[in-house]
Amino acid sequence: MADILSSEGPVAISIDGKAVREVPGPKGLPYIGNYLEIYPDHLGNHQRLFDNYGPLIKTTNLGSTTYSTNDPKLSNIAFSESDFFTKSIIDSHPLHPIKINEAGIFLGDTDTEEWRITHKFLPPALGPKAVRHYAPNIQKTVEDSFKVFDELDEREEAWNVYPYMLKLGSQAVGKIVLGMDFKHFTSVDAPPHEMVRLIAELLELTKKISSMGTWYAKLPFGDPKKLRDVQARIEELMTDAINKAAKGSEDLDLQEAALKAENMIDYACRAVDNKGNRLPKDMMRNPLVVATGAGFTTTSSLLSWLIYGLVQYPGMQARLLQELIDNGIDDNTQMDADLIGKLTFLDKYVKETQRRHNPSYQPARTAKVDMILPGGYKIPKDAIVIPAIHHIHNNTALWDNPARFDPDRWDTDKVKNRPNGSYIPFATGPRSCIGFNFALMEVKTFLPKLVYRYNFSLAKDGPIDYDPMFQLIRPTNLYVRAERRVKWPPRTSA
Repeated sequence: MADILSSEGPVAISIDGKAVREVPGPKGLPYIGNYLEIYPDHLGNHQRLFDNYGPLIKTTNLGSTTYSTNDPKLSNIAFSESDFFTKSIIDSHPLHPIKINEAGIFLGDTDTEEWRITHKFLPPALGPKAVRHYAPNIQKTVEDSFKVFDELDEREEAWNVYPYMLKLGSQAVGKIVLGMDFKHFTSVDAPPHEMVRLIAELLELTKKISSMGTWYAKLPFGDPKKLRDVQARIEELMTDAINKAAKGSEDLDLQEAALKAENMIDYACRAVDNKGNRLPKDMMRNPLVVATGAGFTTTSSLLSWLIYGLVQYPGMQARLLQELIDNGIDDNTQMDADLIGKLTFLDKYVKETQRRHNPSYQPARTAKVDMILPGGYKIPKDAIVIPAIHHIHNNTALWDNPARFDPDRWDTDKVKNRPNGSYIPFATGPRSCIGFNFALMEVKTFLPKLVYRYNFSLAKDGPIDYDPMFQLIRPTNLYVRAERRVKWPPRTSA
């Protein structure tokens, strides 16, 4: 300190041995910014930018500036809900076009009374004990789908995975959240329920609008108007679902309500906290809209990638099937948390799929103050920082040969002792996904039942595409054949 005070010239300060500096990134074009350097392949192009500029990059799309990182240390800081960062869905935030503060759990700002209330009431309905309560309904959902997949097999037809996984994932969520039967598997060509179709459309419109700059969302016509119309119709449908599903029976404390309620609407109507307070009626609809949408869109995308792994990576399907046989699982087995916990290869397979092909891409946080981050990066107040999950999970500095799909890496000491924040499929921190227990129970019930009954094979050559104008990463042209199994391997001797 004495040397600093006695210095007659400027004093240089370094952070982690680096000079304090602006966040680097491509220069871009006037008005357009970096849009043409990112889309249509934002996964590949962001990777190129990380390779060129380092672990924190700055891009501008049509006037909206964002900062993205593939560094777990920086992402942990952003996710921490501290004096420096919070979830504040301001103009440049990728969720701003569908911000609903009353939704609290996902589409609202952290520093609001609505978030505090909904975050007290809704998590118990999606916790581990509640998910065990939902297990029979989850299994019945996949078993009800068999008649459709059997018919497709009898026709010797290939089918596009994502649309059917969308119907499968949302069928379960419809029953468990809304108490509704979407009737997705009454026939091979049964259309998605209006609620499902509208929520999928909402996510596509949100991505389109947020990628075009904040000015675009304010237009009174085109996609912005369509988004507002879709939101209004979803609210109508949800209000109707709440009125039909609400039972109005006795009050129960949060944990008891989670175990006795027939669905989440029933839970929300009956649950009271230790002071006798309940979730206000005017705050019930929007959180349930979010729980419905988040519940099936992420799961359907993950299920699609899990099936992709069966047909793309040699040996995976055989190993999964063998594990089912070795644990005595057959057509009549009731899947539950205890049995699923014994399926160690299934667990590694799901983890590796979430590492390599995680559906979630853009969980964003907002800077509360001007600050200098580790590495000397200077960012301003209200900067939107996106921990880029795909690029964290595929960062060569964190993972050996990340492009290789290898479930056995999860048994290695390096992965077991990986840096904090290097594997975050459901984000992390106080605003991480509250539905992760439900999502994992769903996919770990659906996939074993499907693999035991069907042999999956790839039915279309060529690259598998994803839709860059959708809020999640999902395969759009993955066609498979699912043929009924007629024989199974013998049980491995102990």
